[in-house]
Amino acid sequence: MTDVGDRVDEHIAQWRRVLPDLDPDVEGAVTRMHYLVKHLSRVKQAQLAEHGLQNFEYETLHALARRGRPYRAGPSELATDLRVSPATMTGRLDAMEQRGFLRRQPSPDDRRKVIVQLTERGHRVWRGAIDGLGDEEHRIMAALSGDERHQLAGLLRRLLVEADAG
Repeated sequence: MTDVGDRVDEHIAQWRRVLPDLDPDVEGAVTRMHYLVKHLSRVKQAQLAEHGLQNFEYETLHALARRGRPYRAGPSELATDLRVSPATMTGRLDAMEQRGFLRRQPSPDDRRKVIVQLTERGHRVWRGAIDGLGDEEHRIMAALSGDERHQLAGLLRRLLVEADAG
């Protein structure tokens, strides 16, 4: 398959006239990653809007869903996962409980505590949003073969490890 030019090629050509020592591979890779992240962010926001979710609601539903059935966690666990204060978490939970996305129940281990559980409605709304985003991710990645996707995942892993080490 022949590589097709994209909007970044012109970007690189313009900047190389100004910065002749610009590495086109570094600039091209970083700029393309930036554009892909922006594209996926727009798709995510469109999916959230389509499903009537605000970003904080999606993130909270996501944090509960990734725990697996029965989709439960304590409010302090969620606050830690989402890197928000306990007061912020309480406000989020209040609003989301009113919308029917989750419910609070007394902890079976300590009646002074509560457990937050994803409701069927919350799971359905979260699943709709994540499926829409996943469809777009798969659509984009279909431009690569299975081996190329595997190679790309490994290369990006190496870059992230390096970034995290910095």
